[in-house]
Amino acid sequence: MHQIFTEFSLLLIISAFAGMIAIWLKQPVLIAYIVVGIVVGPAVLGLVGAHDQIDLLAQVGVAVLLFVVGLKLDLQHIRHIGPVALATGLGQLTFTIIFGFILTYAMGKSPMDAIYVAVALTFSSTIIIVKLLTDKREIDALHGRIAIGFLIVQDLAVVIAMMFMSTLKTGNESELTEVFISLALRLAVVAAVMYVLMRYLLPKIVARMARSQELLLIFAIAWGTSFAALGELYGFSKEAGAFLAGFSLASSVYRDAISARLTGIRDFLLLFFFIDLGSKLDFSTLGAEVWPAAVLSLFVLIGNPLIVMGIMGYMGYRKRTGFLAGLTVAQISEFSIVFVAMGISLGHVGVDVLGLTTIVGLVTIALSTYMILYSHPLYDRLSNWLSIFERKSPYKELTNDSINSKNNDPDVIVFGAGRYGSALASGLQKAGLDVLTVDFDPENYKRQQRKGLNIRYGDGTESDFIDSLPIKNTQWIVSTLPDITTNKSLMHALKENHYHGKIAIVAREEIDKPMLNKLGATIVLYPIFDAVEYAVASLTTEISAEKRLKNEHF
Repeated sequence: MHQIFTEFSLLLIISAFAGMIAIWLKQPVLIAYIVVGIVVGPAVLGLVGAHDQIDLLAQVGVAVLLFVVGLKLDLQHIRHIGPVALATGLGQLTFTIIFGFILTYAMGKSPMDAIYVAVALTFSSTIIIVKLLTDKREIDALHGRIAIGFLIVQDLAVVIAMMFMSTLKTGNESELTEVFISLALRLAVVAAVMYVLMRYLLPKIVARMARSQELLLIFAIAWGTSFAALGELYGFSKEAGAFLAGFSLASSVYRDAISARLTGIRDFLLLFFFIDLGSKLDFSTLGAEVWPAAVLSLFVLIGNPLIVMGIMGYMGYRKRTGFLAGLTVAQISEFSIVFVAMGISLGHVGVDVLGLTTIVGLVTIALSTYMILYSHPLYDRLSNWLSIFERKSPYKELTNDSINSKNNDPDVIVFGAGRYGSALASGLQKAGLDVLTVDFDPENYKRQQRKGLNIRYGDGTESDFIDSLPIKNTQWIVSTLPDITTNKSLMHALKENHYHGKIAIVAREEIDKPMLNKLGATIVLYPIFDAVEYAVASLTTEISAEKRLKNEHF
């Protein structure tokens, strides 16, 4: 046990310094973590032997990541991105399998080898894509939501492909039919269970859990990992189960607060996923597969994005959206390697196919990471060449623009819905302003919601929660939060999210004013003094009016 703890601490310190060097060199940290996994794994130094423990942490990290993705995908988004996600997902799968098979077969591989390689090339890494889009704050952008949609289609295809290839061992057609019937029945059962949970049970359970923020966090992780385990037990995958767990809470008013709280835990655990991925890459199988891998890597890096852009352009999306979404399929997944390894265990293919897939995985993951991180400068350079992928009138996206535009951006966001905050928000609302109120107390949230106040549940000190708010075009933010420390955290979160509007902060003590002004407060409000001044002004006006009337009478 002591040795495992020592290895664990060594791995963390190596990863920390590798990440620091990557940031200094302006490189993606996830690439640095994969390199750490390769170096400390059995392929190079063999420094770390606690592979089971690392694999467990990696699996929990993947479950938390997919849980957060599901948490952000509500039913309204599904209605609008469902058709394009399905079309691009199935289109990319079909295109890659057909042309991947032709390319691989033309390079001298057997038909069975070519089938496995072609199918392996269709799977993109959901985990890596979601991590990159999240880091770029593009997970909620239109192209981000579409990408998540067709990645889910791919994940379902992984399950079907593995079931199909397993049946080839026996060649029994009736068994294959049973597999698809069983899959359809399981999907129907999952849909029914999800409906019951979301409609009747979860709202009450989550409301009770939200009375304690620590309990809400524990429940979220427990719910995500439990569904991940059930997903695998039920014949799907941990990723699909975790995604459904998050989706089951997507309509909850607590989803943004849960998501914000999970961010740090997610990033820590994903470190072990990337290290685990690097350590499992088998370089002994590479052999003479370098040139075929180079050809197939170019096919994945260029061909997959092109088919996505072509389908999205035909469906009425702009070339920019098609390009940004298309880049997310410019790599193969860790499941591609798992899929080929399954083929070896079934006796369908040899280890040379695993070597070929490993090289393609390394090349495409590394290069596509840079392509996604620098997608906007890359688009600026290529935009003139991409007009072929856009209709003269991209009608579909014009509709989505109106859906996703922030015409309902509030004039004021008030943090804190206590007695003073709720009264202030109500007063501003009655004055004709569009007001959004934020509070982290579930009882306050329910109370003010019943009164008709436009309110969101969440923690104003969490940067990721602030990012979910419509702050870009909001003119004023008013904080009625209780203490100077909390207000400091709020101001820091606003700064991280590039808020440039005006800020008013309610101070409890006059001594806090210099500090709040230094933090960037435009106005500092004093409830006691302001109330006294208002009372004095009101009474003075009334008494003066009565005195004038009395003098006029006499």
